[in-house]
Order: sequence, then structure tokens, then C-alpha cells
Amino acid sequence: MTAAAGGSALYAGEVMHRRVRPFVHAFRYRVYSLLVDLDELPDLDRRLRLFAYNRAGLFAFHDRDHGPRDGTPLRPWVERLLDEAGLDAASGRITLLCFPRVLGYVFNPLSVYFCHDRQGRLAAILYEVRNTFGQQHGYLLPVEGEGEGDGGWVRQTQDKRFYVSPFLPMECRYAFRIRPPGERLAVVIRQTTTTANGEADILLATQTGVRRPLSDRWLLRMALAMPLLTLKILFAIHWQALRLWRKGARLQVRPDPPAQPVTYETQSSRSGPLR
Repeated sequence: MTAAAGGSALYAGEVMHRRVRPFVHAFRYRVYSLLVDLDELPDLDRRLRLFAYNRAGLFAFHDRDHGPRDGTPLRPWVERLLDEAGLDAASGRITLLCFPRVLGYVFNPLSVYFCHDRQGRLAAILYEVRNTFGQQHGYLLPVEGEGEGDGGWVRQTQDKRFYVSPFLPMECRYAFRIRPPGERLAVVIRQTTTTANGEADILLATQTGVRRPLSDRWLLRMALAMPLLTLKILFAIHWQALRLWRKGARLQVRPDPPAQPVTYETQSSRSGPLR
């Protein structure tokens, strides 16, 4: 797959969730996201007044908020995962789509790493999922010749292995449909389960956005348009959970998280669709 537009940027857009089983429940919120090239972070810290890297600022990005969450640089960690999975992307550009720290606070339900090979082609995507219990898990999936004949979309699937919502079962499967960051961004996630009548949708979640420059001017515009982004995200999560509970959603037992922090298959064990 050919590379999308490169470089760090902002994406202004919205998040939408629509639950369809066992009842309909939907919501939509305006948000904005960072897309950061991991190699550009020190330069962004020097160039921008409103953005800080591993220090306090109106907007900030801290290594400890992602990956192993120990404050070490993220690129070596992602490269190690790619090498272990036998994916030829360790030396290419790696960009991360996430929410920024705002006034020192951040919560990322989903962060997405786009990993490119030496020729600039998208070779793998790492989905980093967090829940509100302080846990996280990653899914590293290869991009195998997808997107060219499908309008630039990448399609991937993965069995659910990590507890996220207290109202959704673990016996589910994710179907990811991604338009990699360019002038526009789209992340579509269908969550399905197996019923007596076959596979059925449970939840559809989307994030869409329009590319904006990562500049002080646009950071200020986002701050004025959507102040206190992190609090908005956390409030929305808990408010929608309360609405679901009042509609009769049943709590699911929370299992222990997977022993390994990231789910992936090595190249030698991969055969057919990644599960």
C-alpha cells in the first residue's frame, strides 16, 4: 500500500459509537487528535510554543502515556515488536494517532500506530487499547497488500482479547476498516459476536477527521473550540455507561488482562487471516 501524507498534524473531527444489540444506543462527540511522527517529537518541542514533549505544557506528548509506559522512547519499543513479528517495517516512518495531554491530563481509549517500511508503504498497524481500570493491551496486525483496490482502505480482523467496556462480552471479534491519515482520516471498528443465526454486529465505532497543520495557531484554535478535551472524553465515557446501565445493559465479569502486553503472530506461525 502506498504511503499517506507524511508528517505530524492535527485532525479535527468526531467520534461516534452505535450499539445495536441487544438495544440501540448511540452518541457522537466532536474531538481533535494528534498525529505525531515519532522522529519529529524533539523538533516539535523546539518549534512550537504551545506543544511540549516529555514536559509540562498547554498541549503535551509524554512517552510514559504510551507503549510500555515507563518513559522510554517509543520508537525502539515499536521496532522490537515489529522485528519479533517478522514485519519489514522497523526502519520506516512510524506515526501515532492519539489524543494530546491538555493541561497535564490525557486519556486515550485507542491509540493507533501506523508503521511504514523503507519504501514508505504502510506495512503494519498497532492498535493500543485502554480501559478505565488502568489497563491496556495492543494488537499488532500486518497490512498485506490491502488498500490499493479498495479506495485506500485497509481492512483487518482480530479476536477480542482485552476487557474494555463493562457491558460488552469478551467473546467478540473486531473488524477494522482504516483510511490511513492523509487529508482526511477514518477509523471504523465493527465489533461482532457469534449467535445461533451466525455472526451479528454488536457495536460500530468510528473516528473521522480533517487534517490541519500542527502549529501554534491551530493548537490555540482547538483549545478555544474544545477546551478541557480530556475531561470531556472521561465524562462522556462515564455518562454513556450510566445511560447504558439505565437501559438495562448487564455488567460483564472482568477477566485478568492478557499475560503479554501485545497480541501478534510471528511470520513463521502466520497462515491465513490473523486471528
